[in-house]
Amino acid sequence: MSEDLKCVHCGNSCGKSPVIFGENPFCCSGCSTVFQILNASQLKQYYQIEPMPGIRIDDEKRPASETYAFLDLDKFKSQILTFSEGGISKVSFFIPTIHCASCIWLLENLHQLNAGIIQSFVNFPKKEINITFKDSEITLRQLVELLVSIHYIPEINQHNIEKPSGDMAEKRLFIKIGVAAFSFMNAMIYHFPQYLPGHQFLDADMKSLFGWLSVLLAIPVLTFSASDYFLTAWKSLMKKMISIDLPIALGLITLFTQSLAEILSGRGIGYIDSLTGLVFFMLIGRWYQGKTYQALSFERDYKTYFPLAVTKISEEGTTTIALEDLKAGDRILVRNQEIIPADSVLKSETANIDYSFVTGESMPVVKRAGDFVFAGGRQIGSAIELTIEKEVQQSYLTQLWNQAENPFTANDKLNTIVNRVSQYFTIVVVLIALTSGLFWYFNKPEIAVFAFTSVLIIACPCALALTVPFTFGSTMRQFGRRGFYLKNTAVIEHLQKIDTVVFDKTGTITNAQSSGIRFVGDQLSDDQKLMIKSLAFHSSHPLSKTLYNSLEGDELFDVSNFQEIPSMGLSGNINGIRINMGSKYFVTGAKSDDENLKTEVWIFIDVSVAGYFQLENQYRDGLQNLIRKLGKNYELHLLTGDNEAERTNLIGYFGDEQRLHFNQSPTDKLEYVRSLQKRGKKVLMIGDGLNDAGALNESNVGIVIADNVFNFSPACDAILDSKRFANLDKFIGFTRQSMKIVFAGFGISFLYNLVGLSFAVQGNLSPIVAAILMPISSVSVVVFASFSVSLRAKVLKI
Repeated sequence: MSEDLKCVHCGNSCGKSPVIFGENPFCCSGCSTVFQILNASQLKQYYQIEPMPGIRIDDEKRPASETYAFLDLDKFKSQILTFSEGGISKVSFFIPTIHCASCIWLLENLHQLNAGIIQSFVNFPKKEINITFKDSEITLRQLVELLVSIHYIPEINQHNIEKPSGDMAEKRLFIKIGVAAFSFMNAMIYHFPQYLPGHQFLDADMKSLFGWLSVLLAIPVLTFSASDYFLTAWKSLMKKMISIDLPIALGLITLFTQSLAEILSGRGIGYIDSLTGLVFFMLIGRWYQGKTYQALSFERDYKTYFPLAVTKISEEGTTTIALEDLKAGDRILVRNQEIIPADSVLKSETANIDYSFVTGESMPVVKRAGDFVFAGGRQIGSAIELTIEKEVQQSYLTQLWNQAENPFTANDKLNTIVNRVSQYFTIVVVLIALTSGLFWYFNKPEIAVFAFTSVLIIACPCALALTVPFTFGSTMRQFGRRGFYLKNTAVIEHLQKIDTVVFDKTGTITNAQSSGIRFVGDQLSDDQKLMIKSLAFHSSHPLSKTLYNSLEGDELFDVSNFQEIPSMGLSGNINGIRINMGSKYFVTGAKSDDENLKTEVWIFIDVSVAGYFQLENQYRDGLQNLIRKLGKNYELHLLTGDNEAERTNLIGYFGDEQRLHFNQSPTDKLEYVRSLQKRGKKVLMIGDGLNDAGALNESNVGIVIADNVFNFSPACDAILDSKRFANLDKFIGFTRQSMKIVFAGFGISFLYNLVGLSFAVQGNLSPIVAAILMPISSVSVVVFASFSVSLRAKVLKI
């Protein structure tokens, strides 16, 4: 009975001569080879997530050994690789065979197949994989051949490298729409007489001619225009899955089969006009939805993620401009710990670039003047000057921001529920269609086909599936326009679940930029003041910026051996003189005086302590009102690296002194957040992204407060413009409004399907009308989500 054996890898029949490995049957040696590769690498879980998830490898399609030899040539490698520096490279491939959870799991565990692969990240909706790998352990060619060996063949060839075309899919869709429109209009002409009084007197030969001409028109519509529906439905069935395209494919087949039966029997000319019209309107709906997605994606990538600002160097000096205003050829200044916003050429003598944001590997790369520097790198050390080489793409930086957590594979409860409902929804619809069709076949046969087809077409889970992304996408846009920039839509769902808020102090609830400053100690000379300003210039810390702006002088000194130690201070050499500035402990080795109510920045010059700058702590406008509102619904905590001098003042704001913690190092802040989470708390951490990056990253949601120049911290989930600090409670509260809109959208979707099905099962709905209503339902949800979010944002005045 070997004919009944199913291949362990792909699920196809093994035939009379199965390939056996370890008592497991395979349909071919290709599937057996893939199984052996996964088995040897301890990746058998691939077959446990979904049974028989693989794809059969046809021998004739297996590439020859030299198929990918061109990938060894530098000419092509430079065009394909998105990043290559310090022995680490990144590449992105489109792999059309990605189709299920097993595919995602396997592709994101490629590092177990080859130790040279550092990280792999799958974008399931786009069927793309982003891979970071070590050049010394695996080449680009070997990486592609590894993917091919497990039959995830990337679409890559010399032609599409040299002439990339992102519009081919859209052009193909337009051609399909054109073919369907041509057939629909002509089919309407052939079917028009049967809608007129007296059509029964039309000559039988003429009816037959019109019928067969309509069939000829339907053939290209079915085989070309509607091909995607059939292919998706068939592939899903082969994987024992139910696709939302299955009801559509069944409806089209039913209409065509019934039309052929009527023409052959001479009873009529069928429903070809309905069939061609159905395909035409569905393709129009698909095009419109695609355009809507593109518009949403464009605004998300380029406008509402975060407004990175950069320091541009010109003849007049330095100015801060928005990232989108940066052009190729512009000179920019990048300080310590700041992100390089675009591919550039280094103009300074040396630089230490940390590419961990890009590759995940914390290995700074030394650069010399004239070297090429990739976007996404972070400067470690003194400030550097660069010249922008390529057009700025903020979408690339947002992609890097997002790569730490895959929004498409994360265990998102809401999306999981939606996906399950959508899957069972399709099964129920098919059963309802079959029941309706059979009922009318035995009671009123002439409407059986319309009832069956209309049910399949009118009921669609698309509106249900679109509710979450468009509601949350619209919320992101509204937040972005008001100075609150989210990493991804998942942050909205996490934010509405929080019950505990933890604040940092310096630069978060205090406004260092407006602090009053005076120096206590020895009289500083003009040169010494300029030295301090030159050292502060290289740091992006709020106190460094405050000192830099308060000291006079334009011609800065060169700083060598620059170092910035989190929560401690700065150090560097200027003209052979050592300068340290920072906390009292960092500069003098002595503990800070708790009686002092002001923030101090101590200064060490050459061989002695010169004194300290004293800064008045000014709390941000609206802090007291914000704390009062948040305190009604959330448990509030404060963590600060400063001493307890302001305990009394802060108790006036926060109330419970047990939740105020001073002299906290970055590690202490991280451990405190973890301790709260162990108690079951959902923690929102609010900081400046400098000394609290670990706590921000560990919290359920991390928000960075940004002053003037927007300091981007990859550890955070959101960035809040400091001017909007007083509205933080409104932003958090609005996430709950978004959830209400999501559930209202679910209600609209279910109501639409309920009403549509009630008409369709009675045979009172034409398939063409159903085809028009189906995309309208999706569009209505999109419009409802966008309008509701916009309206609520105006009403609540966020």
